[in-house]
Amino acid sequence: MKSFELKAKDVFGEIIINKSFLHKAGFGSRAIPAYVGEWIISSFAGEAEEVTPEIREKISLFVKKYLPSKSDKESVKNRLLLQEEIKLLDNYSVSVNLIKGDRYLSVPFLDISDGNTTSPIVDNNQMLLSSGLWGVGTLFYIPPSQENKKGQVWLTDLKPFQVANLDLEYFCDSRQNFTTQEWIDFIVSSMGYNPDVYSERQKILLIIRLLPLLEARYNLVELAPKGTGKSYVYDNMSRYVAVRSGNITPAVLFFNDSRKAAGLITKSDTVVIDEAQKVKGDTSGELTALLKSYLESGKFGKGTASSIAAEAGLVILANIEIDENRQPVNMLKGLFSIFPNFLRETAFIDRFSGLLPGWDLPRISKDSPSKTLGLKGDIFGEIMHSLRYESSFRDYIKSNMEITGSDDMRDMKAIEAGASGLLKILFPNKQVEEHEFYKYCVNPAIELRQGVKDELCKMDKEYKSVKIVSKFP
Repeated sequence: MKSFELKAKDVFGEIIINKSFLHKAGFGSRAIPAYVGEWIISSFAGEAEEVTPEIREKISLFVKKYLPSKSDKESVKNRLLLQEEIKLLDNYSVSVNLIKGDRYLSVPFLDISDGNTTSPIVDNNQMLLSSGLWGVGTLFYIPPSQENKKGQVWLTDLKPFQVANLDLEYFCDSRQNFTTQEWIDFIVSSMGYNPDVYSERQKILLIIRLLPLLEARYNLVELAPKGTGKSYVYDNMSRYVAVRSGNITPAVLFFNDSRKAAGLITKSDTVVIDEAQKVKGDTSGELTALLKSYLESGKFGKGTASSIAAEAGLVILANIEIDENRQPVNMLKGLFSIFPNFLRETAFIDRFSGLLPGWDLPRISKDSPSKTLGLKGDIFGEIMHSLRYESSFRDYIKSNMEITGSDDMRDMKAIEAGASGLLKILFPNKQVEEHEFYKYCVNPAIELRQGVKDELCKMDKEYKSVKIVSKFP
């Protein structure tokens, strides 16, 4: 057992899990986030040091009972049609239509977005109204009648999965028990990656993926070849993240005027647009205008919603081609040339806090998943969500960071936010030597913003070349 594992087990106890359990538990192809899978494992494995055949059998029975495969969708719907009560583990959510005075229940497994539920269930599970909530729900079907022309699925009971007790102050204070290298390996393992297969720089790049979860309205672009696991963190680290691809509409992201329903930007900590090189936007230009307005001020207006504030960060992920030296083939032409037109406007790109060079990360292999101890996924997600609102870290950055080379306000805000997020996750107790503060927090944040500035110069001559440097470059 590695030194960071021994310390993590001693310091964090029951909120630690062997990350390799997820690959041994027998979930098969079930599409559940890692934090949900680890919750299921913990429910049956407890503090066991290995997934035994008995534990695997219990998990298998649970999955078979509550988490059918997607190919069974029509069979489950038919059981509902026959008035059978169904129990499903799913990511339930509820939207509210004030015009019609009604709620709409979403059951992803059944591809249903017009179900319903009771007031007590919503009152007792407020996350249904925001990021959605994983749990075992009891469903039944009300067929069409003279009063109701359409049949409707109802959620009559919900047993949400429980997050382990969170003590943020204890988490922050526990940092003192680890060396910096041990803590970095611990965080990387908690993310689900094997720290043994990544260099120190690559570990920091992996951790940078967490910045939009740690800092309100931190907007990040990651460009990388296929197979580097760009979306893994966002799909599996936190219930407060929404990942979308394909057609992206103003109604989905911002506000659905016909249903008077707020979009993902208002419900999530982070909204991820995956496969951005293939994304289709609207032809009216409304989406680009809304994105620019929101990324600049944190507010937007759409239809009857004149002014809505939100704190979600926007992440754009896209595949790029690389040459034999693992460098982008479009480096000279411009890395954003692969984006569709509505995402390529310089005024939009300039509002991004950083560009993550994903081409410096290796492809995911059989050795990439963590085989060591780390924080349980649900507790790790809650820690990041709670750190997001700790303002003392930004104050620390403002008081201790010295950089030169740019007076642009956007540059300063982006670097301060990036350095603050890295300080939160790498030195949560704020006990850090000056050289490490610059090495692990400030300089990576500068590199991220410098990447955006360099690309803007290639896209528009109005953007002048700058070189941002720190006190300890």
